[in-house]
Amino acid sequence: MTTAAAQARYPLTQGVNPWLVTVSVMLPTFMEVLDTAIASVALPYIAGSLSASNSEATWVLTSYLVASAIILPISGWLANRIGRKRFYMTCVALFTICSLLCGLAPTLPFLILARILQGIGGGGLAPSEQAILADTFPVEQRGQAFALYGMAVVAAPAIGPTLGGWITDNFNWHWIFFINLPVGLLGLYLVDRHLPDYRQENSPPLDLVGLILFGLGIGLLAYVLEVFGEHTLGGGTLLALLAVSAVCLVAYGMRAGRIKFPLLRLTLFGIRTFRASVSGSFFTRLGIGGIPFLFPLLYQVGLGFTPIQSGLLIMPQAAAALSLKIVLRNILQRFGYRRVLIANTVMLGVMTLSFATIGAGTPVWLIVIQVFIFGMFTSLQYSSMNTLVFADVTEEQTSGASAITSTVQQMSISFGIAIGSLLTALFVPDRFHTSAPQMIHGIHLTFLILGGWTIVSAYVFRELKKDDGNKLSLHKALQHAGT
Repeated sequence: MTTAAAQARYPLTQGVNPWLVTVSVMLPTFMEVLDTAIASVALPYIAGSLSASNSEATWVLTSYLVASAIILPISGWLANRIGRKRFYMTCVALFTICSLLCGLAPTLPFLILARILQGIGGGGLAPSEQAILADTFPVEQRGQAFALYGMAVVAAPAIGPTLGGWITDNFNWHWIFFINLPVGLLGLYLVDRHLPDYRQENSPPLDLVGLILFGLGIGLLAYVLEVFGEHTLGGGTLLALLAVSAVCLVAYGMRAGRIKFPLLRLTLFGIRTFRASVSGSFFTRLGIGGIPFLFPLLYQVGLGFTPIQSGLLIMPQAAAALSLKIVLRNILQRFGYRRVLIANTVMLGVMTLSFATIGAGTPVWLIVIQVFIFGMFTSLQYSSMNTLVFADVTEEQTSGASAITSTVQQMSISFGIAIGSLLTALFVPDRFHTSAPQMIHGIHLTFLILGGWTIVSAYVFRELKKDDGNKLSLHKALQHAGT
């Protein structure tokens, strides 16, 4: 679609600088990704301040991610119903207001509730931004636009851990949420000033029953994973909750195959490349998704580093991700998606296993090298999986594929954190009187299990064929590499 065609379809794009639109949506994206990166570093201090165990404090991360996963499938429908500009500004405003509530939280339950509401706002940002950029730019310019937009997604984790550590060291954890306020207000101003009011005249009906079934199933599953290691519920209750979760998810799957406009188009799993990349992403992230939770716990509680030192030790992972982007395309062209994903998943598992060697006597330079190498493999894994998703998806299927991919990513990250927390709680049963050696030993055992799981998850990519993804256009690769 040319610029003239885009303006004919959306008259409000006339007189609008598309690059200012890109900058306007980059700021809320940066804020949302930065918030998650900062919160993970401050988690041990949040737990201590609110008299909670480290496992209980993981709800600060998990509640946000689960809420985001639930809102993701309906964000497109809501944006079409009320207009993308209004919906997007509502999400930014909700995220900003709830950031204030998070910073003012006097108790852990209050903070978790605020994080759920914040997750609802944050979950609607990324799908709206991608749709906005797709409608603002013609096809030949979308790759550049998405590459610029992706810089915010990559830059935020690079500075988040160090910034979070500095704030926690010099102020307190409340300020990790307060810093969102000026960013959110500036983002609202820019969006109001530069963003056209895109809207779709005819939107399909909302699958409300499907939303209830899916949301209840995912929410209960996340809850069971979180409380299992705390021993706060009996075995019978946990089994009952798991049964209800399974029934809801199975019922949703059966319903999605029967209705015309399902919440998530599960028929897309009939496409081999889509199925392998999405399912592979889910199982791989179950293994490595808990790493952002485990690193601060190991560094701060186990090794006694300050929050800012912990943040500096996490930074090499983001730096490696940035450097890998330069050679990503050449690696995929030379070796192909199948070989890259199988070998890279195994190496991710091996690097996760290697973290079980980090102890009180480990030199800092060696930790930096390990984290840097892990960051390179992680970046290659995510970029490969996210681009392969769209290799054989038609233009008409892109929206549904994006909704499933984003939802599965959020689910797998939240489950990964929950599993990491669960394993740590099982290996370190004393919630409040754990010595540093006990904590290090428990985290080491967790790394060993997660690393082994990650290696096994490489099997999912075996169904790919040698030439899968070879015809993937540069436009699609750039557009979806940063999602």
